[in-house]
Amino acid sequence: MPPRSSPTARQARLGAELRKLRESTGLLTRAAGELLGGNQAQISHIESGRWGVSSERVRRFAAIYSVTDAKLIAALCAMADERGKGWWESYRTALPVGFLDIAELEHHAQYLRAFQTLTVPGIFQTEDYARTIFSGRTPALPAAQLDIRVEHRMRRRAIFERPAPPPFEAIIHEAALHALYGGRNVAREQLRYLLEVSEWPTVEVRVIPFTTEEFIGSAQSMLYAGGVVPQLDTVQLDSAYGSVLLDTPSQLAGYRATYDALERVSLGVGESQDVISRIAKEL
Repeated sequence: MPPRSSPTARQARLGAELRKLRESTGLLTRAAGELLGGNQAQISHIESGRWGVSSERVRRFAAIYSVTDAKLIAALCAMADERGKGWWESYRTALPVGFLDIAELEHHAQYLRAFQTLTVPGIFQTEDYARTIFSGRTPALPAAQLDIRVEHRMRRRAIFERPAPPPFEAIIHEAALHALYGGRNVAREQLRYLLEVSEWPTVEVRVIPFTTEEFIGSAQSMLYAGGVVPQLDTVQLDSAYGSVLLDTPSQLAGYRATYDALERVSLGVGESQDVISRIAKEL
């Protein structure tokens, strides 16, 4: 079986977790390959996500690496046994891979925490608002590419149509609520939709007001996706070069602490709804 040319973020993450387990024992890839009845190249392909791996083999890895965390092993086995393609895979040749990664991340998350400074979180954007955001790209996108990006963004909302949607907490700086992206009508409808979203059973929307006296200097727009176990949490950041996924223990701990700090300076849910409603009426 030839190696995958472009593993998904989920496949790459499974391989990365197996690499972390191996490295924690001090074993080199050559030694691990010999213990598993393979070779160095096979281990490298598995750890890069370019080769699939069965749950049975994951358990063999865990035994050889002396891993005793049953919940982590079970979570990795479940990842290995996943079959089929998510709806986002139909966009693989049409969109940059970062769009697929975020949709896959949201789909598998046990809970989500988002922070935005300049815009409403993508998953809660109206079609007109999203179109305005994508239209601001330089160089300008072709019309067909603009349409498909908007379509993909709207489809991400499917996670809230499931019988048990993931809890989602969004913290938005008040500056983003005053921005007139697309004009007053588009901005007003976006705020009204955000109020509607804030009433969904598993969604909390909080606002950091202009009046806050505390500055969280390390804060940047982010999406924190909780995994089945904390080791499988992921942070997604946007950059000038595309989407970035972070998953090392130190990175996760840092962003958890940052988000907790942002939560402390944000308004409560009811107060936040009042702020959004007031700004919408002023437009």
